Amino acid sequence: MLKADTQVDMSLADQAYLHLRQEIITCRLPPESEVSEHDLAKRLGMSKTPVHEALARLAMEGFVEIVPRRGSRIKPVTIKDINDLFVARLALESKAASLAAIHITEQQLNELDKLAKASYTKQEEASIDYFIEANKNFHIAVAEASGNPRLVALITSLLEESARFFYIGARMRDVSDLNMETNQEHNQIVQVLRKHDSAATHDIILKHTESTRTGLIHAIVNSGNMSVSL
Repeated sequence: MLKADTQVDMSLADQAYLHLRQEIITCRLPPESEVSEHDLAKRLGMSKTPVHEALARLAMEGFVEIVPRRGSRIKPVTIKDINDLFVARLALESKAASLAAIHITEQQLNELDKLAKASYTKQEEASIDYFIEANKNFHIAVAEASGNPRLVALITSLLEESARFFYIGARMRDVSDLNMETNQEHNQIVQVLRKHDSAATHDIILKHTESTRTGLIHAIVNSGNMSVSL
């Protein structure tokens, strides 16, 4: 149940939106699951009106499908969704990284060093949450070092959307392999950034992002997971 306090329906709609969006991204509301405004309103401790507004907003963002006379359904994830998002990430993050190599400070490099050490345990939800959040923050920190706030905003939006894919993948991939690959590749990125070499940083981000994409798709396809469509 969410806290209602003395807030009006609009702010309750915002609360419902943020809560449901997080549940979708973390797959606690899994792809293709059906949801009803009545059940969600009861669970969140509010009326159906703010829940209806939240679902409409999530539908506009592509997280939810409104099914006439049936209610709402969490939109399925497809391999095309993953590929499309990573194409955008490749273009934006490689440019941000090349700029970051020029402008990054020692303080920012030290923060990246800390974020590069994140790891997780497959069976622990809190551990997966931490790992995915640290991974997102690592890439945002690289973008912030570019000094271009528009790039940061676009990349942050893509990373928040891609978190849903990572929650699916984190439960399928070999934990030791993923921890080792991510730590190793993030550490390599930091090392290249320390050299302030724009071209090399551009290339290593491309390599890392493509490696992430192929590893994620490989794990999903091999697992036969039915929450992701080809």
